Amino acid sequence: MSPELAFILTLGFRMAITAAFVVSASVITERSGPVIGALVATLPISAGPSYVFLALDHDAAFIAEGALASLPINAATIFLALTYTVLAQRYSAIVSCGTAVVVWIALASIIRSTQWTLAGGLIVNAIAFAICVPLLRRYRHVKMPLITRRWYDIPLRAALVSTLVATVVTTSGWVGPKISGIIALFPIVFTSLMLILHPRIGGPPTAAVIANSAGGLMGLGIAIAALNVAASQLGSVIGLSLALAICVSWNLGLWWWSRRKLAR
Repeated sequence: MSPELAFILTLGFRMAITAAFVVSASVITERSGPVIGALVATLPISAGPSYVFLALDHDAAFIAEGALASLPINAATIFLALTYTVLAQRYSAIVSCGTAVVVWIALASIIRSTQWTLAGGLIVNAIAFAICVPLLRRYRHVKMPLITRRWYDIPLRAALVSTLVATVVTTSGWVGPKISGIIALFPIVFTSLMLILHPRIGGPPTAAVIANSAGGLMGLGIAIAALNVAASQLGSVIGLSLALAICVSWNLGLWWWSRRKLAR
């Protein structure tokens, strides 16, 4: 088998695996309401596989540096969530999602031009969440209407996430760890939920899912910081495993806390 054919087959396999993760998670999100949906959507179901595939092609230092670039991007994502949530109360999916993505790209461009340290990434996350979480609170409690799936939903989601994975894998060798870390954290799950759910159930219910994501994004930020430290000290396998464990444990804790509050 030629190296070119082997690369194409491997890339196709990686794209298919990641697409299956994202499609499954987004279906669960639709069926479980805004709180549980947000916890599922903020698991690393897009960034996680991207980082796993990067780890197969690059050393631990590359992964650690990529995570350092991803950390402030997590702060950009909470601003994307806030932008969409506010606009979705009155405007269409295209306007709301498009504007939110423009905000994310603008912030990512600023982040790319800055040399970050771990402390700096944590501080910018703390500031971003301190601003956005109180503003998102009023939009979180909306009942999720019954959803009827359309024929193009799953192919659209699969195409979106497959494109992201293909971009990360094929460009990582020449764009370097910083850009790879930024691309890996592009909020493909959020944008696919916005574009699919908003036209069908309306802006406020879709925005409720996104608004409830703040808690999960905090856990994701902690996991990325842990990946940066653990990958450089203990290797990619331990770093990625620790990051995944933090994300899952954090979101399970949020789920338990929400159930406890409802039981009171």
